[in-house]
Amino acid sequence: MTENNGNKAAAAAKDADGSAPVKYQLVIVTGLSGAGKSAALHSFEDIGYQAVDNLPLAMLDALLDQAALKEEPAPIAVGIDSRTMHFSPELFAETMRRVRTRPEIQLHVLFMDASDDVLMKRFSETRRPHPLGEGQLLRLAITQERKMMTAVRENIDGILDTSARTSSETRSILRRRFAGDKGPQLVVTYMSFGFAHGVPRDADLVFDVRFLRNPHYVDELRPLTGRDKGVANYVRADEGFDKFIAKLEDMISFLLPRYRDEGKAYVTIACGCTGGRHRSVAVIEALAGMGAIEDMTVNLYHRDLDRER
Repeated sequence: MTENNGNKAAAAAKDADGSAPVKYQLVIVTGLSGAGKSAALHSFEDIGYQAVDNLPLAMLDALLDQAALKEEPAPIAVGIDSRTMHFSPELFAETMRRVRTRPEIQLHVLFMDASDDVLMKRFSETRRPHPLGEGQLLRLAITQERKMMTAVRENIDGILDTSARTSSETRSILRRRFAGDKGPQLVVTYMSFGFAHGVPRDADLVFDVRFLRNPHYVDELRPLTGRDKGVANYVRADEGFDKFIAKLEDMISFLLPRYRDEGKAYVTIACGCTGGRHRSVAVIEALAGMGAIEDMTVNLYHRDLDRER
């Protein structure tokens, strides 16, 4: 029954001319408990994969059948290991052999590993029980799982040993290996705000622009905002404006690629003035088109622009 459904799904995944199935990437993340499988799945989510953790092997075919029915299937990452219901190395091997026969799937089985001493340290630090603990010593549970997963390693396509790697290094490796041409995307929000209404708690970088000349004290400009040409020109005429923008742009251009490579998905850059309607708005409008990097999405948010005066 499962094979019939798989054949139907594969047929539905063919190109318009019926010549070839639409291939999509499937990564099975397996390995030893504590080696970083959950973190790896989060990394796959960050680069656009549909991630499913702890999926019973019996349900994998149904998941793949549904994915194959889509015109442009998204890549999928699935966590399957010793925690999984009814897991056995034999069933794992049989399932992987069957999946490899499906023409619409490009399969990669990734084994997450770490040394016994590192696994011991990680479980001790997190104080979480080992899935195979059942009251026995932690080292014995690790040894038991490693022995169980020996047969699984015969069906893998790659090993990632995290013993001497930080979580950010592991994320970087996975992105380089599996992100393809698109790479990780960074979402940057440029925010204006007024200090009178509080500093935004979600800002990563905060700059005080109250040193710039203040349109609030010009009667004809007071009712306007930093989006209006008159206010923008007034703020830009400050002798420190261009120097400040140039220095800020230089720093942002340096930081954004570093944030992206570190695995940061969102960065909020906030500029504040007194009320959040004039100087900060003008500065953010000037910054929004600067410091751009590849695969960056830019959002503008003027938090206090419409606040009642």
